[in-house]
Amino acid sequence: MNTKARNNVDPAELAKFDALASRWWDTQGEFRPLHQINPLRLDWIRQRAQLAGARGVDIGCGGGILAEAMASAGADVTGIDMAEGPLAVARLHQLESGVDVDYRQATAEELAIDEAGTFDIVTCLEMLEHVPDPEQVVRSCTELVRPGGDVFFSTINRNPKSFLFAIVGAEYVLRLLPRGTHEYAKFIRPSELEAWARGAGLKLETSIGLHYNPLLKEYSLGPNLDVNFMMHFTRPAS
Repeated sequence: MNTKARNNVDPAELAKFDALASRWWDTQGEFRPLHQINPLRLDWIRQRAQLAGARGVDIGCGGGILAEAMASAGADVTGIDMAEGPLAVARLHQLESGVDVDYRQATAEELAIDEAGTFDIVTCLEMLEHVPDPEQVVRSCTELVRPGGDVFFSTINRNPKSFLFAIVGAEYVLRLLPRGTHEYAKFIRPSELEAWARGAGLKLETSIGLHYNPLLKEYSLGPNLDVNFMMHFTRPAS
């Protein structure tokens, strides 16, 4: 084990998701929002990158919701996470689903040591706001993707509106997520994420917001990046 490559981990965050791991595939439980947004995320990725036949890695894969969906779309997928509970659930679920994903307990930094430049697609969704040094994760994702490949990030903006919507609204009023799921100080502005990615050598292709309608209880994509947002980058071929 490369200790330095495992430093970018928050034990409290791992414990939080380990405690919820058994309910990861309960579509009406704490992870219902992830199940609801996954088709939107997958469609957005598929519009911008060729999944069929591609080699992809999902950073912070948790219980495997996105990783399985990408594999079902034809990609050869590796899913990595440092939380043991969600990984165990992911491995059990693939036995039930029959979808083949290579799950590993590793950080992006570790994987980049041995497999730099070997992935066509790198996804890192709803993960950056849970690590001590998100900029380092962005650098590692850049190292993992091949020249000409695609990198997708999603996270939560940092502003008063996102505090009201993503924490007060989602965790306390609507109870879409368990209390304590997010910390406002760890939210990331789009400008910060773009600067980190540009500094690592990525080029921004497009960005989009993810919106929740509490009356319809539905998610949709749109141009507003005030709360949840996704960004698509490419690594220039030369």
